Amino acid sequence: MASTQTESTGNATAWHGANAMRVRIVGAGVAGLTCAHAFAERGAQVTVIDRKSGSGQGCSWYAGGMLAPWCERESAEPIIAELGHESLAYWREAVPDVPNEGSLVLAPPRDVPDLRRFARRTDGFQWVDGSRIGELEPDLDGRFDQGLFFPTEAHLEPRKALAALTRRLVQEYRVAFRFEADGLDEEQRQPEGADGADLVVDCRGLAARDTLADLRGVKGEMLVLYSTEVSLKRPVRMLHPRIPVYIVPRGDGHFMIGATSIENDERGRVTGRSMLELLGAAYALHPAFGEAEIVEIGADVRPAFPDNLPRLRKRGGTLYINGLYRHGFLAAPALARRAAEVAFDGAYFPEVMDEDHRQW
Repeated sequence: MASTQTESTGNATAWHGANAMRVRIVGAGVAGLTCAHAFAERGAQVTVIDRKSGSGQGCSWYAGGMLAPWCERESAEPIIAELGHESLAYWREAVPDVPNEGSLVLAPPRDVPDLRRFARRTDGFQWVDGSRIGELEPDLDGRFDQGLFFPTEAHLEPRKALAALTRRLVQEYRVAFRFEADGLDEEQRQPEGADGADLVVDCRGLAARDTLADLRGVKGEMLVLYSTEVSLKRPVRMLHPRIPVYIVPRGDGHFMIGATSIENDERGRVTGRSMLELLGAAYALHPAFGEAEIVEIGADVRPAFPDNLPRLRKRGGTLYINGLYRHGFLAAPALARRAAEVAFDGAYFPEVMDEDHRQW
């Protein structure tokens, strides 16, 4: 750690003026970029390093971008909704043009019991009948008898959002970026501070398994379809007995179809079964998707701990933010704020720093 002149303030250290904290963030996905924002807002001199050629090109590239903390309560622990409420407000302020249209959960008639089960496990919704579904989404008029509408949720286009956040970091906060570099000491395979960093924040995702041995990979697969025959304003989750699938409008006739979670760490290839499920769900939502053009097929591996909950770990001069599972955009801003408060204020957040989350 580089020496610098500071003032002691209880359990924390005051950094200001010429003695601004120098922070190196390793990883330029959603976790790394939101951390860069949180630290830069506190006056830190921030450098972001990533092995890829640009920001947001890891598993964040294939994210759905749904900001749906209420929906996530159906299958996730309460802490995810807590983090999500904070992050929802963050994205609305941090990047332009976040659609605030809510989200819709639907099921074919044979799967209505799954809709009731979904409702029992969450809140923040309104039951809607077929007429109301048609008002919300005219192209779905007459296709479903009932559903759940979550009016205060939102969604974003991950690639555009991360590009906008990167521009803001450079223009407003003078954050430095170094791409096609891993920021690691080749002998120790640890983030190192040879460039004078006072703190390293490790946001490498699954690549951090060289240090965080309990990480595992959960593969996510997605399609992007193009159709001029269907229009949606908001994400729609189609419930399925085995796996729910979501359809997210991306504008200009493009739709992202995703939600598969496969327990392996093989990047890049989409399985035939997943392709059938994703296309089948889109077709069940509206038959016009059967004629849609497949614009993109993608897959990547999301980092997760055994309980699928995120962690903020501090080891010496390194903070690790990892295990965001499929909640990257929903959890990252709230974790970034906590990381900055740990570094600047000596704060402690048991909900993400204690290993046993069950009590929270």
